[in-house]
Amino acid sequence: MKIAIIEPLGIDEKAVEKLKQDFLPEDIELVYYNSAPQDDEEKIKRSENADIVMLANMPLRKDVLEKCTKLKMLSVAFTGVDHVDMDYCKANNIMVCNCSGYANEAVCELVFGMVVDLYRNIFAADEAVRTGKTKAGLSQFELCGKKFGIIGAGAIGLKVANVAKAFGCDVYAYSRTPKDIDGIKFVGLDELLSTCDVVSVHVPLTKQTKDLINAENITKMKSTALLINTARGPVVNAKALADALKNNTIAGAGVDVFDNEPPIAMDNPLLSAPNVVLTPHIGFATKEAMEKRAVIAFTNINKYLMGKPQNIM
Repeated sequence: MKIAIIEPLGIDEKAVEKLKQDFLPEDIELVYYNSAPQDDEEKIKRSENADIVMLANMPLRKDVLEKCTKLKMLSVAFTGVDHVDMDYCKANNIMVCNCSGYANEAVCELVFGMVVDLYRNIFAADEAVRTGKTKAGLSQFELCGKKFGIIGAGAIGLKVANVAKAFGCDVYAYSRTPKDIDGIKFVGLDELLSTCDVVSVHVPLTKQTKDLINAENITKMKSTALLINTARGPVVNAKALADALKNNTIAGAGVDVFDNEPPIAMDNPLLSAPNVVLTPHIGFATKEAMEKRAVIAFTNINKYLMGKPQNIM
């Protein structure tokens, strides 16, 4: 049996070898590519003879998958699987397992890094010091006491909720499946948008969530509100958000995810928008999270080989 890891996992080759020893039978052939494939042809070359393929967030579509005639299982070292052609996999009995939960802490910390930067103008303050200026003109606000809204009450959303409570915020949440949780008020989307000072998005990308935060919904927000998106780019309409920032419809935003993986196109409207913190999809990418997801991805393969698959999508 052959397993191919067709893109980097964010850990070194010694760590990969250790995981192989810990989780895989000795007779397994494991090939690890520590560089990203440049095109679909290279993806096919790396995958076509493998029984199991491991990948992170690299797109894997039908035109590649249909060339992988031996493929039985995909171990996706990522939480979301919207970059994989799930319809093809289901139609061809290819099991797909994800790595839910590995980046809860990492994403949560980035959310609050963005919020605190936007409220305290940290980067602008740093520039002021370096250019011989004072704090004059730098607006400063406290997070404590604010209404903090969470769209999507999954594992990451609830982690963010707990930290928001620790900051002294009143926490609101919107979810398809409201829960009974102390300290979190579950409300409708309209109420959350119109009530909260900070709105943080934590839903997967589906047909229902694409463009969920569009121009119409952004106009429901407070003019002093912040919008944070560390979930999936297409959940928030980039042009609508950029227009809202330029028109002072909302006060600021933090964006870690885009319609396409960075590097983003230089004509992306958010690049010219004011009061927005942009990061190149780093929410999940801490050293600790990379190590955790690799363990989960190898465990998924181990469980599959034992006939006890887990994290099936």
